Amino acid sequence: MTLNRILLAATALLAMSAPAAAQTPCAGARDLRLVNGRIHTMDARDTIVREVTIQNGVFTAVGPRTGGPLNPCTKTIDLGGRTAVPGLIDNHNHIVLLGMRPGHDVRIETAASVADVQATLRARAKTVPAGAFITTLGDFNIKQFAEKRLPTLAELDQALPDHPYIMNGGGGTAVNSRGKTFFESKGVTVGADGVIPNGPGFLAALNALRAIQTFDDMKRGTLDAMTYLVSFGLTTSVDMGAFTIPGTPDMQDALVADNVESLNPWTMYDAFLALHREGKLTHRLRMFFLTQDTRADVPILKQRLNNTALGLGDDMLKTAGIGEFGAAWRFQGGATPANYETALQLVAKHGWPFQQHTLSLNEDQFTTSTFEKVNAVTPIRDLRWSIGHVPRIDAATLARLKAIGAGVAVHGWLYLSGTPANGGPPFRTIVDSGIQVGAGSDAAAVSVFDPWLEIYYMVTGKNSAGELINPGQQLTRQEALRLYTASNGWYTHEENRLGTIEAGKLADVAVLTGDYFDSAKVSDQDIKRLKAALTIVDGKVVHDATR
Repeated sequence: MTLNRILLAATALLAMSAPAAAQTPCAGARDLRLVNGRIHTMDARDTIVREVTIQNGVFTAVGPRTGGPLNPCTKTIDLGGRTAVPGLIDNHNHIVLLGMRPGHDVRIETAASVADVQATLRARAKTVPAGAFITTLGDFNIKQFAEKRLPTLAELDQALPDHPYIMNGGGGTAVNSRGKTFFESKGVTVGADGVIPNGPGFLAALNALRAIQTFDDMKRGTLDAMTYLVSFGLTTSVDMGAFTIPGTPDMQDALVADNVESLNPWTMYDAFLALHREGKLTHRLRMFFLTQDTRADVPILKQRLNNTALGLGDDMLKTAGIGEFGAAWRFQGGATPANYETALQLVAKHGWPFQQHTLSLNEDQFTTSTFEKVNAVTPIRDLRWSIGHVPRIDAATLARLKAIGAGVAVHGWLYLSGTPANGGPPFRTIVDSGIQVGAGSDAAAVSVFDPWLEIYYMVTGKNSAGELINPGQQLTRQEALRLYTASNGWYTHEENRLGTIEAGKLADVAVLTGDYFDSAKVSDQDIKRLKAALTIVDGKVVHDATR
């Protein structure tokens, strides 16, 4: 079944399920009044109001309400003076990969010590059946821990005596005793200290877990991923796909890779689509299709563009672009991808948004030159093209991109691993250039999903160890939050629907646990501890920590 048919079926089945939900008069209502808050709309005037009204999942009044009667199912929520902002948007992450992780995933990206890791694991164990696998795959670095090391086998056993466990990230791979027993039963070599060598050893362990994963596990993992993100007030993910796992059929010589960032591109969205059919999405998904053709005729990309409609789906889940690769990205030994311009000419011809991963100035300049060649044939100003990550981009390249209507997307993976010699995107230079810019995480393996850690990094220039790595490139709090809200609708042609609290826009709100805008109440260090007290998506409460 093609993705078009799957998405159409999902939308139809969701509509068919509505009458059952409507048996209770106000079940599924998307009507709220939020009152007695300090609500930062993030509109062009940075308006702050005390109340907003939501009807049928859309903001209908921002500030005091006037007009006709409200839907009788409208619920009033007193925010108790809390600070609220638009639901945050991540313009480049891999939430689908997170949902597809084998085992019961637990993130340790906020842990500052081994004791914090142990506490996080103990808390997760309370929600997982005894004997079930718990996993942490990616999105941490030992630099963030006071001890600068992985937990020992004994420390992991203390935290998880009743569950097998594996952790893999910046610093290596370790398991507890139950995990060691499982992996050794599958022929995986595990050291007496619980360490599995990275490379083939870790891949063998990962594939042993994949072999026992069911589709119900994938659905549960996807629900967990959405629950995690909305707990921070993050309400929309622009997902940038995955590498292709070896053995995937019909790949026509496209690149494949076996690692924690790999999935089957034909089936990787099935869990999200199934949950959508069941009316269980609590987080908006925008899908960008990652393509790494090696052939000159870019067959996989061509089939995607010919057989998938841009914008297919609805406001909760839809196709949105091509990225973070449009062709095999080869820069070794001075080589550049020979089929790249062919691929991008095709993307432009079909009118799709596009985002390109880059990690060096050389890549920035090559991508920009190709954008310019494409623009000479098909103007890209209205297509929403961007370069993502950009840790080394310079003012001259920014000016060239701005001249053709392209943007940049900044991502803070160096919060985890950055050093003074490799400190991250030049945030201040980029914002001051006037180019279109928004922020995201690139999370799932190398970065953190928590937007407040990313924002802390943008505001302070400091990494997870508190080391200043990006001096002179800091942003104000208002600027950093704007990159995670108002600026990010642009990348999917949704700036008139997402990112700010304004009448007519989709009703996504994050009510925060502290006043982010007041440094006397929330210090720079406290930014890292912010979460959502209440998260609203599509006019419905999807996270409530106030009860």
